[in-house]
Amino acid sequence: MHVVWGAVVALLSLIAWGGQTVSWLAPRRAHPLADTSIRSEPAYWIGIRGEAPLDAVTLWTMVVAGVLLTLGIGAWAYFGLVGGGMYVYFAGRGLLDHVVAERGGVPANQRRNHTIGYLMLVAWAAMGLAMIVAAMVALSTT
Repeated sequence: MHVVWGAVVALLSLIAWGGQTVSWLAPRRAHPLADTSIRSEPAYWIGIRGEAPLDAVTLWTMVVAGVLLTLGIGAWAYFGLVGGGMYVYFAGRGLLDHVVAERGGVPANQRRNHTIGYLMLVAWAAMGLAMIVAAMVALSTT
């Protein structure tokens, strides 16, 4: 079970970390692939671009947690605690950004990408919470 959960965590978190890294280093490549294109509001785009570098240097922790868990290396729990917190924050911030933008009248230009963005943010938040709980259980038994 650890191998499967570790692989799922590594894959899901690689999507987030990789996407933010591409958004930071090659924003023109990220634009058609990600949620950066759904808003017409320039301030939203600026916010996404401003957050991408910090996300790129922090979200890797969950990728490492997933890989270590897959390999059965106990240090996964430490990376899982940190990474779980980062992903709960990352996903929560993204979800609230979307809700506030919608309520403020900022239109979603590409509804399909918008829905996928919501689903991925919910998945990352759930993964982050699950990893925090799993890491706390693992660390309390050692």
